[in-house]
Amino acid sequence: MRQAEFDGRGSMIRWTEAAGRGPARVYVHGLGSASTVYNAHIAARPELAGRRTLFVDLPGHGISDRPADFGYTLEDHATALGMALDAAHVAGAELVAHSMGGSVAVVLAHRRPELVSRLVLVEANLDPLPPVTAGSSGIASYEEHDYVENGGHARVLEKVGGIWAATMRLADPRALHRSATGLVRGTTPTMRQMLVDLTAERVFLQGELSGELPGAADLEAAGVRVVNVPGAGHNITFDNPDAFAAALAATA
Repeated sequence: MRQAEFDGRGSMIRWTEAAGRGPARVYVHGLGSASTVYNAHIAARPELAGRRTLFVDLPGHGISDRPADFGYTLEDHATALGMALDAAHVAGAELVAHSMGGSVAVVLAHRRPELVSRLVLVEANLDPLPPVTAGSSGIASYEEHDYVENGGHARVLEKVGGIWAATMRLADPRALHRSATGLVRGTTPTMRQMLVDLTAERVFLQGELSGELPGAADLEAAGVRVVNVPGAGHNITFDNPDAFAAALAATA
């Protein structure tokens, strides 16, 4: 395990790392998740093994610290992720980033393109105001006090199902709420526009069961390779790890 300070007050973002050849492959989890849980079984596959690999937990999640006075916006998370990569002496990395983590990765690549040579976005959030069925929208529908202090977090844990709840229990409720609110608010320019404007290699993995990716044709026209993963929904690494690993290996 390694760590780097991210807020100027001693709070640490942490990651686990496997040695290997470069460029580094960096896995970034989604809202209420943790990187090793969602990705370690993928990284160990023969077609992907051998690369230097980092599993980063964003602030407020997993093994990273959760300061109460941190904003947890997408920009805040991107800054912290960049500090982790700086401390790990990583540049020109391949970022494999799921859901909210994909949004964070896009912001990081937009702000600090020297850190990212390839983006593999796994059902990343590209637009503000996601559907009301999205987990972030459900969390953000609460006021922060009600979510943290008046049972909102517990009610969400009961609704999301065992797999997501298992890692969401490890996240700080205040960090979850602020992260979800940041996702709903989005960025300026939007994550989608940032993605279109990037020059790094870009791949977007969309689970077949999630339906067609909105704006896929425009993304492809901008050079983003859109891959539909059969038999998978939002959690592609769990739903179809074989197809996920094959798609990831094909981008390398």
